[in-house]
Amino acid sequence: MPRPAEATGVDDRADEPGSAAAARGDVQRFTGAEHWVHRSNAILFTICIVSAACLYFGPLAVAIGRRDLVKTIHVYAGIALPVPLLLGWFASTTFRDDVRRLSRFAPRDWEWLRRRDRRTASLPVGKFNAGQKLNSAFTAGAIVVMLGTGLIMRFFGPFPLAWRTGATFVHDWLALTLLVVIAGHLFEALRDPESMLGMRTGRVSRAWARSHHPGWEAELPGPGIDPPGDGD
Repeated sequence: MPRPAEATGVDDRADEPGSAAAARGDVQRFTGAEHWVHRSNAILFTICIVSAACLYFGPLAVAIGRRDLVKTIHVYAGIALPVPLLLGWFASTTFRDDVRRLSRFAPRDWEWLRRRDRRTASLPVGKFNAGQKLNSAFTAGAIVVMLGTGLIMRFFGPFPLAWRTGATFVHDWLALTLLVVIAGHLFEALRDPESMLGMRTGRVSRAWARSHHPGWEAELPGPGIDPPGDGD
């Protein structure tokens, strides 16, 4: 029976050390599996946001029509949100390692949050900074809550009125909060073209790693050798 990575076309192998990118001194930041998970979740989030806008804003609802179809798309895109994360967890060792990195807060992370000059202070930031860790924790929690409240709203029969009312309130306001967080995430990403390049290609320059994540860069093997992806 094929692994989830094979079933979905995900390739979790690092680039060959002899590749042109490695020859330039680039280092691997993300694997193909991690890129696939990120891209899949981005697509599903986009579908959820666009379909929600078509349901909640009158002019869009009138222009698009077919409310039942839009609602069905919204529901099933929301149900599918955890699927790429689960496939990534079972298919990729590096993805699991990075999830563990994201879930651990070290003293340097608290210092990073306190410092106003965090971008220029040369703090020993690991592979992910504290902002990225908080963003990932919030997004993961939001997916669970949005899924639970959305299911109550969609399959409301077994639930009392108070539950349905509460689920609608939480779902709507959390969706707005999540939209703001996603906008902030995109804003920060667009400010750093090489960070975006790292998500698209999986590789970044060693100089960028040393400047933005020196704690992680210090753990990397020598030039031309990809990191194993273990530890923080």
